[in-house]
Amino acid sequence: MPAPLLEESSFAVLFPQYREQYLREVWAMVTRALKTVGIDCELNLVEGSMTVRTTRKTVDPYIIIKSRDLIKLLARSIPVKQALRILEDDCQCDIIKIGGIVRNRERFVKRRQRLVGTNGETLKALELLTSCYILVQGNTVSVMGGYKGLKQVRRVVIECMKNIHPIYNLKMLYVQRKLAADPQLKDENWERFLPHFKKKNVQRKKRKGKSRAERDAEYTPFPPANHVMPSKVDKQIESGEYFQSEYERKTQKMLEKRSNSAAKSAARKAARADSAPAGDDEEAAAAGGGKKRKRASPAAAAAAAVSSTAAPAAADGVDSMLKKLAQRKKAKASTGAAISSSAAGATGATATLGDFVDLEGGAEEFTKKKKKKKKKKKE
Repeated sequence: MPAPLLEESSFAVLFPQYREQYLREVWAMVTRALKTVGIDCELNLVEGSMTVRTTRKTVDPYIIIKSRDLIKLLARSIPVKQALRILEDDCQCDIIKIGGIVRNRERFVKRRQRLVGTNGETLKALELLTSCYILVQGNTVSVMGGYKGLKQVRRVVIECMKNIHPIYNLKMLYVQRKLAADPQLKDENWERFLPHFKKKNVQRKKRKGKSRAERDAEYTPFPPANHVMPSKVDKQIESGEYFQSEYERKTQKMLEKRSNSAAKSAARKAARADSAPAGDDEEAAAAGGGKKRKRASPAAAAAAAVSSTAAPAAADGVDSMLKKLAQRKKAKASTGAAISSSAAGATGATATLGDFVDLEGGAEEFTKKKKKKKKKKKE
């Protein structure tokens, strides 16, 4: 009968809170399995820890290491039936930490999902090629299997988190498995059979704009000359418009509009006059005797009018245009007064526009009555 161990060895492992209910359900099964190999276990729900220790009945000194791996696997969400296989001699475990390899959280999640694959296909293929049980949970990857398989899985997982797709390693593992099954090639060098993948440097899109080095080289502590754009008030102060009254501003804008419109209308008339044929304004020949002078064509008259109005407008500018407008208004007022006076003299009294309308209506009725009388006489 072997002697008991001289000293007691113990290991404690913390577990997350979401595993508490599951561990309470399966702890009786764990206790029975460890009792057969002489290990005592304890579940502390207050501290959230699992503890294993040797007893006087412990014979195998390495079984305490296996028991420690068992509670580690249980804490990493591995089912109890799968975790109890760690107590066998030909089964080992490895917990790969992948949380610190990638700093960016989004990139870390994408690469971890790449390891699992669509519907877990990549992970299942890796399990078949390495004969290991693999569970991806949080920031760790738990692996159970032989030593050779654990080594292969660790390499694939680490390279996947370093942005090397698992499909390359899976192809290589598949070729190695086929070569190992061939009795003629299993002892030869496999270098000529293994696939070789070239690294491709995919060029990223260059950012528009200057680089940081160029910006640092051009940096000056002084602001540029046009760092402040002039406002509307600044422009009015420069032109002097700011100090004018509202009436003066409106008058100036009106004069500018009139001058612009007069120049445009003169240009349009000149263009029309150039395109029209010129009139014949020469006197009739001496042989014709009493023939009258031919009237000039409308185009010629328009051209003459343009030439007579465009020159003063260009010479005098805005002031001459305003004087002409005032003269035209006076002429219209005088003609209106003359017409009203002549109409009053013809009727013998001052008549309004309404009176003229009444007289015209009465005349029309009188003519209608005369026509009716003539028709009656004929009948």
